[in-house]
Amino acid sequence: MNRINTLFGIKYPVIQAGMIWCSGWELASAVSNAGGLGLIGSGSMEPEILRIHIQKCKKATTKPFGVNIPLLYAHAEEFIRIIIDEKVPVVFTSAGSPKVWTPVLKEHKIKVVHVVANVKNALKCEEAGVDAIVAEGFEAGGHNGKEETTTLVLIPLVREAISIPLIAAGGIATGRGMLAAFALGAEGVQIGTRFVAATESSAHIHFKNVVVSASEGSTDLTLKNMVPVRLLKNKFYNELFQAQTSNATREELLEILGKGRPKLGMFTGDIDEGELEIGQAVALTDDIKPAGTIIAEILAEFNKALKEISQID
Repeated sequence: MNRINTLFGIKYPVIQAGMIWCSGWELASAVSNAGGLGLIGSGSMEPEILRIHIQKCKKATTKPFGVNIPLLYAHAEEFIRIIIDEKVPVVFTSAGSPKVWTPVLKEHKIKVVHVVANVKNALKCEEAGVDAIVAEGFEAGGHNGKEETTTLVLIPLVREAISIPLIAAGGIATGRGMLAAFALGAEGVQIGTRFVAATESSAHIHFKNVVVSASEGSTDLTLKNMVPVRLLKNKFYNELFQAQTSNATREELLEILGKGRPKLGMFTGDIDEGELEIGQAVALTDDIKPAGTIIAEILAEFNKALKEISQID
């Protein structure tokens, strides 16, 4: 047991990331039932859809689970009210300042964790009173930090700067990766990409199939001058890359992005025209299997690697 296990009341310090279009109630409850902490990703939901997912998750598990909220999204305030009303025990916030809502959530006995990509924001989170921090490295999928600091560098930097519990994210998909994060100073890991290919993930099967067939170098961090996002390289990515290479204006890039690209790719399954957000750990993700099996395999490899290291003189 460590501070993360105790904070959330979970058996294993493994958190499933709240990914848009991929992490609904089925995945969150499966991860929680397996001893980790499952998160519902609210970023792709309307308020009443989120309420339905929370209620279904409650019926599917008696274990703790949480909701991820991107604070800059239009429905953030409504999400907060629903979470309080439904008595969700844990909230992970991202993409915005934790100052406004952390006191409100903690007033209702809800644990608050915020996601950061640098030391500066980690310090602000601790000052805001969050219960723990997720430090997410450059390897992560989806929206990313402009600093491009890798997990290997970021975790020890943040660990030295803060005193509250620290969760590592970005490029972690295996037991050996989990052990490395612990060696760097983390007390838990947040895993996204590997769970996209979970049986219970709401990602479209076409997206899952692309994920498990991808390899090293299949992703790229793009739109660095706007909102950095790591994507799988496909037809849509190539069009975006060519536009940036040709010094397209912000308006021209926004026109290419259009609306609904993430849903088109990850949820609807158009792997050519859709936006496919995924991390570098896609190269470590080779098959589709139940979330419980994924967690069991990660923990088995973690313990095996720990035993191997303990034998080094």
